[in-house]
Amino acid sequence: MEAASVLSSSSTSSFSLSHMLLSSYTSKPHVRFIFNSLSKCTAGSRLLFSSNHSVQRFSLLPPSALTFEETVDTFSVQPKIDKSGRFCSPRAARELALMTIYAACLEGSDPVRFFEKRLNIRREPGYIFDKEWLMKYNHMNFGGPPVKTETVEEADELLKADENDSEIEAEVLSAPPKLVYSKLILRFTRKLLVAVEEKWDSHVLVINKVAPDNWKNEPAGRILELSILHLAMSEISVLGTRHQIVINEAVDLAKRFCDGSAPRIVNGCLRTFVKDLEIAKDARVNPSVFT
Repeated sequence: MEAASVLSSSSTSSFSLSHMLLSSYTSKPHVRFIFNSLSKCTAGSRLLFSSNHSVQRFSLLPPSALTFEETVDTFSVQPKIDKSGRFCSPRAARELALMTIYAACLEGSDPVRFFEKRLNIRREPGYIFDKEWLMKYNHMNFGGPPVKTETVEEADELLKADENDSEIEAEVLSAPPKLVYSKLILRFTRKLLVAVEEKWDSHVLVINKVAPDNWKNEPAGRILELSILHLAMSEISVLGTRHQIVINEAVDLAKRFCDGSAPRIVNGCLRTFVKDLEIAKDARVNPSVFT
């Protein structure tokens, strides 16, 4: 039997991410994402959206957690699984950091504390994680425009493939992090989160300046996109990773977890951010030129 069907090929990753973090089927929950005013924050979200809490306790991290930018030019050159059978690529760390920021926003909590809590959560009795899921997991599973099929059978095959990808991602993303990620990746993830927390308030102002109006008008529906911006800006400004690497990674995260024009907008916002950083740096080095 033939039929013309149109299937959305947007990534199932955002579904898996939301399902893992929220135990719901809503990929863009309607929660408050504060842009500018601390006074608008609920009591539960003050730790995340203000700088009143101290981040000094997180400063003593192993220096090895800062070495990725020296060894990585493209994601493809990195081995996906290390000898212990765990994810070992910087992409995995950035995904985990993004998931943590997203979940912390929804909960109104501190992202570093949220991460520590998840790391130390007890496993359910009898829980067994099949590491074969890691071999099947695809960090480059991007979305795209709707796909048109000519037959119901073809549409069913595509739906089956999407469901299989969702199952793999749900298993991996909901598993205890220590079973999924290498120690180096977990340290790097924590370093990213500390950087995000440290720069949150200042980057809120930057995002208010560079983000499009439609994002600012519907922040509850743009939590993932805004989290990507916070993550990338913090990695550039605090960790010093080369901006070309960070922007490419951020765009890939947007392709993977967001819909529509998000990758293009993320790219534009970050390039404006980098340009402004360079102008500010030049002003500090050569103040006479700007007076």
